[in-house]
Amino acid sequence: MKKVKLALIMAIILVLAACSTEAPGTKKDGESKGGEGDYKIGFSISTLNNPFFVTLSEGAKAQAKEMGANLTVIDAQDDAAKQASDVEDLIQQGVDLILINPTDSSAVVAAVESANSAGIPVITVDRSSEGGDVVSHIASDNKAGGELAGQYLVDLVGEGAKVVELEGIAGSSAARDRGTGFNEIANGKLDIVAKQTANFNRAEGLTVMENILQANPDIKGVFTHNDEMALGALEAIEAAGKDVKVVGFDATDDAVKSVEAGKLAGTVAQKPELIGEKAVEAAVQSLKGETVETSIPVELELIKK
Repeated sequence: MKKVKLALIMAIILVLAACSTEAPGTKKDGESKGGEGDYKIGFSISTLNNPFFVTLSEGAKAQAKEMGANLTVIDAQDDAAKQASDVEDLIQQGVDLILINPTDSSAVVAAVESANSAGIPVITVDRSSEGGDVVSHIASDNKAGGELAGQYLVDLVGEGAKVVELEGIAGSSAARDRGTGFNEIANGKLDIVAKQTANFNRAEGLTVMENILQANPDIKGVFTHNDEMALGALEAIEAAGKDVKVVGFDATDDAVKSVEAGKLAGTVAQKPELIGEKAVEAAVQSLKGETVETSIPVELELIKK
């Protein structure tokens, strides 16, 4: 009987020993690095004072939640120096990957290179970086969008008509590419009597348009590099009692409502929510070691009544 009891005790000891062979600090299944919930992604966004980027940010947050990733969004407030500082903060926090929506495509290069030096991969969103190593760039084809807007404006006002171009922030790839596309269509077909930046800002769009109207009272059309400037310009035009066709870019909620109301002539939709979703999706895929395309386009659409 004693031998049976001893054998039973020895068997219990062996079972307990087998259950405790896991090395100290070893994580259980689903806790190891590589589980999507462990990924820390930083997102430096140019501004959250613009409905387009608010929607883009919301799309990114929703996708991060769905994929179980931890996303930190920081507002650069359209300040290139602040964006550089924000990226440094994200590096110090030890994030696994940084999404950057540049305020300035040239100024952001130093921040991208800092992340590169720290071994942190970077993905650019909506606007590109002119330097540094970037895993992928997620954006609509802004040049194609500018061409789309240009052709639509030609159709609206007719060849030879006097038009105005309100430009975005100087140095941003979005402003450059949209302007390039628009001018490739407009040159030789439209008389561009004024080009001036309003920095993607509605209030500036209003002020700049007021000044342009005083010098050019007979303009027939306006192309703006984003909807905020378009809505500001439209306000100035309506106050002056003019009939001028305005085409914007981004298809923000306010702009689409204006199109439906017959005020804004049209806007190029580049689907910011989808851009945000694709950015986070690409980030997680990259962190998991999966192949990510170096350029991920998001389709465009012309919104008109």
